[in-house]
Amino acid sequence: MARDVSDWPKTIVHADMDAFYAAIEQLDDPSLRGKPILVGPNSDRGVVLTASYEARPYRVGSAMAMAKARRRCPDAVIVPPRFDRYTEVSKSIMGVFADFSPHVEAISLDEAFLDLTGTNHLFGRPRELGTKLKDAVREATGGLTVSVGISGTKYVAKVASDYRKPDGLTIVPPEEAQGWLAPMPVTRLWGVGPKTEKRLHAIGLETIGQVAAADPDWLSDKLGRVGQHFHALACAQDPRRVEGQRRSKSIGSERTLGQDVSDREEIRRYLRRSADEIGRRLRRKRYLAYGVRVKLKTAGFQILTRQHRRRQPTDVADALYEDASLILNNFDHPGPFRLVGLAAYDLVRQEQTDQADLFSAPQRPRKLETAIDDLKERFGPNVLRRATDLRKARQTPNLDFLHDDEEDDDEK
Repeated sequence: MARDVSDWPKTIVHADMDAFYAAIEQLDDPSLRGKPILVGPNSDRGVVLTASYEARPYRVGSAMAMAKARRRCPDAVIVPPRFDRYTEVSKSIMGVFADFSPHVEAISLDEAFLDLTGTNHLFGRPRELGTKLKDAVREATGGLTVSVGISGTKYVAKVASDYRKPDGLTIVPPEEAQGWLAPMPVTRLWGVGPKTEKRLHAIGLETIGQVAAADPDWLSDKLGRVGQHFHALACAQDPRRVEGQRRSKSIGSERTLGQDVSDREEIRRYLRRSADEIGRRLRRKRYLAYGVRVKLKTAGFQILTRQHRRRQPTDVADALYEDASLILNNFDHPGPFRLVGLAAYDLVRQEQTDQADLFSAPQRPRKLETAIDDLKERFGPNVLRRATDLRKARQTPNLDFLHDDEEDDDEK
């Protein structure tokens, strides 16, 4: 039996909605319930955003090429994404989480950490707490389910939330966490991707328990600085706190294109459009960006990134585009490319920076962009369009994202 929450040094909850986009589509359209559905663009060049649980036995999942998913699950219903609707439901869910704790760290639209240390007098034992949280989400959303993991650290709570999906509730008391993790494969360690998995296997480590039993200095010698990080996680040690006012690390816009592109001017046209969208998002959320990153994915699915840090932060699309255009010159791969992406990173709130930095730059572009923001807010996003966009190439829907990057050591 799990001990009282008051006996734990920390009580950390990870809540992760089940097949979030697909579940919303099935909630809103009863005819989709019980059917395998794939949320994503109806194009073989697109990628699956979410697969319903009915589709998952066919070995399809998020980030898989839509063409491959269709081959594996030919009876799947393809449903185009509705991000406005997903955002609306997400706000309701985050509101539920805020009712349980003032310390809520949203990781994405459909998952968050909550620090519930010292709330046993309100919610009872861990199982009671988890049940109340799940019931509250189900009621607020009209029937959506959430999987919940509860433990003493963020890492173990996140592993626990995935343990019995969907609609799971897994409690791992802190004193049992290391033993609970021990038989799991090393892929369950945060930051272990396919390349690191091979490195760990090459030195004889296949389970988390084997990593925990290894000498930390030996791990550092074999793996570099991440060796001790993996050792700490394997021992269920994770000192990171739930950051209730977590700052977004990046705002980005990516497009999987209808046709591969190699021409640099064509790529710049996509970067221009992304810069406009990111600038508008930055201003609406009152962020400024110090960093600009360009991402290209080749026809062979190789991901290439280059980035630049500015002397002064900005929320002006013209400035983001100018930086992106210069960054593009640093790519030596000839292409062709199937995806073009732009991100603004290293974000700060406007009120957290010296206003002289913001207003020392020429103000005409910013005033023009702010005026366009107002027009689009009043009359819709298509009230004004750049002339270059009128010859729009065939492409899958743009996937805007506001998220916290969790880069692992396999990213290039």
